[in-house]
Amino acid sequence: MPAAHAKNGDTHVTGQGLVQTLDCNESTLFVTGTSNTINALGSCWAVTVQGSSNVVVADNVVDNIIVYGSNQTVFYKNGDPVVWDRGRELGMTNRIDRVPA
Repeated sequence: MPAAHAKNGDTHVTGQGLVQTLDCNESTLFVTGTSNTINALGSCWAVTVQGSSNVVVADNVVDNIIVYGSNQTVFYKNGDPVVWDRGRELGMTNRIDRVPA
């Protein structure tokens, strides 16, 4: 059986100090850079964050959240994603939590 995938194209946000609100559109959201603040509306298939000091607030995450780097914050309001904090494995501090909708 093939692995499940998002039905739409992925969304990539790359930069420094960006503030954006976007529709996840049931895709994977990739955030790369430093000090970006992203509000992801709708349902994200997955969220992957790389860099440092990024903040992502997602309405819903279906499959997984993967965080690389340090001082990253990912909050999600709904869903039951697998959380993989790669930064913490290397001794870095990140915050990944479910928050009230």
